[in-house]
Amino acid sequence: MCEKHRTTPAAAPPSTVDRTGRQPRPCRPADVRRAVERAIRECCRAGRPCDAHAVSDAQLVASELTTNAILHGGGVTDFHVDVVGPDVRVCVSDRSDRLPVVQPPVDGQGRRRVGGRGWPIVCRLARDVQVCDLPSGGKCISVVVPLI
Repeated sequence: MCEKHRTTPAAAPPSTVDRTGRQPRPCRPADVRRAVERAIRECCRAGRPCDAHAVSDAQLVASELTTNAILHGGGVTDFHVDVVGPDVRVCVSDRSDRLPVVQPPVDGQGRRRVGGRGWPIVCRLARDVQVCDLPSGGKCISVVVPLI
């Protein structure tokens, strides 16, 4: 069962429901971190070895993708986490068609920039980073983080 584990939108508190009566998908960094940890821990309970640093890396990557979607992508439109073999795949969709970019740490006048570290963190900790356009507009960023 843990060879492929997909989360359901269960990171929201039970009292939080949308107008259709369903719980919304995780869309805040804290919700996403909890969903990633829960998906990985379920597999760990089933006998898979779990490295605490790898779990932290996966949570950080998911949090950075979510934060970037909020700050630069018009908000999170979808989120999935799958544990597949020795890896976790995190997918975050947003409303923007703009591709992520790396900003230099200093501006044109040599002053240090605030922020701009999220995408480099994602690219450093994850492998198999894919950015896909969505048919209805926006994009989906899918990354794989090794768990061992």
